[in-house]
This record gives sequence, C-alpha cells and structure tokens, in this order.
Amino acid sequence: MELSRSHTYPASVDAVIAFLSDADAVTRRYEGMGHRDIEIRECGRDDDSARIVTSRVVDVELPGFARKVLSPTNTMVQTDEWRRDGDGWTGEFRVEVAGAPVEMSGTMSLEPDGSGTVHTVTTSMKVKVPLVGGKIADWAGKNDIPRTLQAEFDANDDWLSSHG
Repeated sequence: MELSRSHTYPASVDAVIAFLSDADAVTRRYEGMGHRDIEIRECGRDDDSARIVTSRVVDVELPGFARKVLSPTNTMVQTDEWRRDGDGWTGEFRVEVAGAPVEMSGTMSLEPDGSGTVHTVTTSMKVKVPLVGGKIADWAGKNDIPRTLQAEFDANDDWLSSHG
C-alpha cells in the first residue's frame, strides 16, 4: 500500500525545515496528535542535512478483523533523514512498530511555492500477516494514514502560526 499527500504551509522552506528539526516542535506536534511517552532520541540539523529520531506510544482504533493480530497501542520509533536538494529538501523516513509485523517507510519533500512551502509525504506500508495483512494495509491506507498525515499537517500549521 502506498499513499501520497501534500500540504502547503504559509512559510518559507527554511522556516519549515527549522521547525521540522526542532525538538520542542517535534514533541508538541506528537502531543497535539494524541501520542504519549514521547522521547527525542536524536535531533540535529546543519546547512545540508537533518536527522530526527523519536520514540512514542500511539493508540490506533483498529477494525475488528485487525484486532486479532495487532495491538491498538504500539511503541513507534521513527527516523527522519533530510538533505538539502536545490531550493528545497528531500528525505526518507522509517517507522519501526515494536512487536508488530508492520513495515512503514516513505519519502518526504519540501519545495518552495511562491511565499509558501509544499510538503509532500509518500508512505509505503506492509503488514506481514497471512491472509489479512493486505486487508489491514488497505484499511490503514484508506483510514488511519490519511487521518494521521492530516493531523500532522494541522499540528505543523498550528506551530507555524504561533511561532512564525
């Protein structure tokens, strides 16, 4: 399952990468999304790259067929790696879900758009469970992942409006 979403922020690329690689902003974004036990394991940026590693506990409302093989509460470790790419930034992310047969990764980009920045996230997810894994990944792609991406974009907008 692969899903791509874009969102435009009313801020420059430099302002967006600055808050995406700011430990306080990352913590507040996840808190705003309802995640808990947030730990910033690594958060650093220079002129040409950024690396952010976080751990957090996330609750997901699973459909009945998925509850038999997945837990609704999971610890996720996410690694975001960004690099400067011309006037913008590109990157990759990986999400490890502790104890779950789930693989999640993807790409990210920040591109200037007038006075704003377009943030595009493409997510790929695999659920390694016989018979229902594809059905779970399909459900996540239609429900949970779009909702999570929108919550992240909204939290980013809130941060930018209060700190920009």
